[in-house]
Amino acid sequence: MTQLGLPGFDPPEPTDRLMFLLYPDAATAERIAAEARRLRDAFGLRGQPLRTDRFHVTLHHLGDYVGVPADVVRKGETAGAGLSASPFEVTFDRALSFANRPGNNPFTLQGGEGVQALVGFQQRLGLEMARVGLKPDKAFVPHITLLYDGQVVPVQAVPPIRWTVDRFVLVRSELGQTRHIVLNNWTLAG
Repeated sequence: MTQLGLPGFDPPEPTDRLMFLLYPDAATAERIAAEARRLRDAFGLRGQPLRTDRFHVTLHHLGDYVGVPADVVRKGETAGAGLSASPFEVTFDRALSFANRPGNNPFTLQGGEGVQALVGFQQRLGLEMARVGLKPDKAFVPHITLLYDGQVVPVQAVPPIRWTVDRFVLVRSELGQTRHIVLNNWTLAG
């Protein structure tokens, strides 16, 4: 691979990912953790559940970068500030694996009708992103990753886990470090 047309130069590996996320409140995150442990035991999974503070819904990726590009952060902040929305309820009522990573499949919470308001919110945020020159994610499967495991678990009904979404965040994820750094957040107030 070449960079700038010069043979022998590999592009640098990305160090940072920018994303818009939703985090559940602390009590909901504890319920998610308890459900992750229950499901892990029920299906004999070996993967460790994510830490409670890592449970989230990814709304949009803004990209992977070497360092943090200030212009992309500014555009993300402008898009976030431009979105006017009221708080809404989201409900996750099923668990299943994404079978797209052999040996390391994300085991997730997902929802049916209970995620419709979330889908609409994600689309409206995407319109704000496009308005400021960012490329929104077109595909969106609302989910919360519970753990990663070699097994693939088919869809399972779970007791509904719901919360009222009242804020969203712009996050810098340090790739490979399992760290999220909140760069900005917005409260939903109508």
